[in-house]
Amino acid sequence: MTADRGPRRPGTRLGMAALPILGLTAGTLVGVYALHPPRPASDLGTVTGTATAVRTDIVNTVQLSGSLSYGGSYTVVDETQGTAYTALPAAGAVIGRGQRLYEVDGMPVTLFYGVRPEWRTLVEGAAPGPDVAQLDRNLIALGFGAYLTVSDYYTGATAYAVELWQQTAGLPVTGTVPLGQIAFAPGPLRVASVTPNVGSPPQPGAAVLTATSPAPVVTAQLPVAEEYLVHSGDRVTVTMPDGVTTTPGVVTAVSSVATSGSGGQGSGGPGGSGQGGQPQPGPSQGAGGGSGASQDTVTLTVRLIRPGTAGNLDEAPVSVNIVSAQARNVLAVPISALVALAGGGYAVEVVPGSGTLAARQLVPVQTGLYSDTLVQVSGAGLTAGEKVEVPSS
Repeated sequence: MTADRGPRRPGTRLGMAALPILGLTAGTLVGVYALHPPRPASDLGTVTGTATAVRTDIVNTVQLSGSLSYGGSYTVVDETQGTAYTALPAAGAVIGRGQRLYEVDGMPVTLFYGVRPEWRTLVEGAAPGPDVAQLDRNLIALGFGAYLTVSDYYTGATAYAVELWQQTAGLPVTGTVPLGQIAFAPGPLRVASVTPNVGSPPQPGAAVLTATSPAPVVTAQLPVAEEYLVHSGDRVTVTMPDGVTTTPGVVTAVSSVATSGSGGQGSGGPGGSGQGGQPQPGPSQGAGGGSGASQDTVTLTVRLIRPGTAGNLDEAPVSVNIVSAQARNVLAVPISALVALAGGGYAVEVVPGSGTLAARQLVPVQTGLYSDTLVQVSGAGLTAGEKVEVPSS
C-alpha cells in the first residue's frame, strides 16, 4: 500500500462478534478499499497489539468421550472336590501363569494360560487332544519342559514335566493333572470380584471369581460419519481424567456394527477440518457436537502404549483425540489478525519494518487449516517474523 492521502476507513477484523454480520459489513464497504487503504483500528481508538507470523505445525483433532477400564471378562469356575476354600484372592490382585488363584483344603489351584477350559483329568495314555498341547506349552514356559515337545499326546515326557512342576508347587507328585488342579485363562488375570468366602464349601461348577485382563483399555463411541478418520493400528492421544495428563494409545479395534444413540456425545474437535476460506466451527459447532439429533456410532477400542499412566483407575472418564487434519511447517498467524475484505476473502495488517515489508500494508492472504487460535496463511511478501496487527486482549 502507498502512503495515506486522505481519511481512511478500517477493514472488518475477524472476530467472534463480526462473523454473524460479515455479509452486511462487506456490503457497506464495497468500493471503499479501491479509494482508501484501511487504517489501523488503533487510529479509531480501538486498542490493538501485534503478533508474529510463525512457521509451525497445525493439527486439528476430533475429541471423543471415552471410558478407561480393563479389557476382557472372565469367570473362573471351581472344578475341585473338597471341604472348604482355604485361600481366596483379593479384588484387584493380578495373577500370572504358574501362580495360585485360590486354595481348596490347602491345595492351590494354579493359573495356566490357554483358551480351552480344563474338562478332564490328564494322565499318561489319555486320548490325545489340544488341551494336552496347551498343558505342554505352559510347562515349557515355566521351565519344566527341557525334554518336552508340544503335542496333543500325554507322553512320558509330559508326565515327568508335570512331576517337576508339582514338586515345585507343593502339590502331590503324581505326574497326572486331576480335574480342578489347574484353571486356564487366555492370559494374566486381574481379579474383579470373588464369590465365595474363605471357609465356605466348594461347589464344583460354581463361579469362584470374575476377572479381567490387567491391561487398561479405553473405549469410546465414534460417530459413523467420522469412521473414516481412524483405523485399527492408528495412533491416538488419550487425555486422562485430570484433563491435563495425556498418553499415547493405539487403536486395536473399530466395531463393524453401528448402534443408535442420541446426539451431543460425539466429536466436535476444535476448528473442524479447517480447510477453505471460512473459519471453521468450534467445539460447540463441530460434527456431533451437541445438536441433540440421533446419530449412529461404532465402538472404538484403544490400548494405552504406557499402561502405567492409568494407575489404579477403573471406569474413569477420559477423552480420545483423533487427528482429523494437519499441516506441517506452515506459515500461521492468530485468527484474530484476519481482516475481512469487502470483495471477499481475508487480509492481514502488517506492521512496518518488522520483516521484508517496509511499510504498513494490508496483505491479502489465502487461508488454510484453522486451529483453536492460529490459521494457516499465505500471501505475497508475508514471511515468518512479520508483525501483524491483532486486537489487544
